[in-house]
Amino acid sequence: MSSLRQQTPAIIATSVFWIVLFVAYALFGQRHPQAQPIEIIPPETPAATTDCPEAAIIETPTPAPLRVYVSGAVHSAGVYRLPPDSLVVDAIERADGAADDADLVAINLAHPLADGEQIYVPTQAEASSPPSPITRSGAVIAGAQNPDSASGPSAPIDLNAASQEELESLPGIGPAMAQRIIDGRPYSVVDDLLHVKGIGDAKLGKLRPYVTVQ
Repeated sequence: MSSLRQQTPAIIATSVFWIVLFVAYALFGQRHPQAQPIEIIPPETPAATTDCPEAAIIETPTPAPLRVYVSGAVHSAGVYRLPPDSLVVDAIERADGAADDADLVAINLAHPLADGEQIYVPTQAEASSPPSPITRSGAVIAGAQNPDSASGPSAPIDLNAASQEELESLPGIGPAMAQRIIDGRPYSVVDDLLHVKGIGDAKLGKLRPYVTVQ
C-alpha cells in the first residue's frame, strides 16, 4: 500500500504530460489547417472554326479545259480539249503528232494556248516565215506563205484536170500537197479542197483566185 502511494505522483505527472501534449497538438492543428488539393481546370476549348461562317473554306473553281482546232500537217486534224496551261506542242501531240513533211521550225511550239484558237501546221514545201504567235481570233500560225509575195498561174486551173506541175505552180503548194490534191479528186466545188489534209480556210483563200472546177 505504501508503494502505491509512492507511485501516485509519477502516474499523475505522466497523465498530465499526455493531456498537455494532446491539447497542444489539437491547438496546432486548428492554427494550421490541412492543405487542400489543387484542382487544375483546363481552359475552354474554342468553338470549331467550321461553326463560324466567316471561317468557311472557299474552294477555288477548277479552270475549264481549252478547246483548240489543230489542222495542217498533222496526222489527225480536229478539235481537242487540253488543260489550261497547254502549249502549241501539246496540241500537236494530241493530234497524233506532226506529219513527215511538217515544218515545225516555222511554228512557235512554246506558245501558250487560249480557248478557241486554231493551230495550223505548215508543210516543208510551203514558204516559211519567222515564227509568230497565234492570234486569239482564230487564226493563223506562223509558216503560211505571204499572199503579197505569192505568184500563181496566169489563168485559173481545173482542179480535176491539172497536172502535178500545174498544181505546184499554185502559191504555197509543194509536191506532197499537190499529190494529196490529185488523190482527193474529183471535186464538185473549190471549197472541196478543205477536205485535203493541210488545206484550211486561210490557204483556201490564197488558192481561190487561181483554181476552178469544171
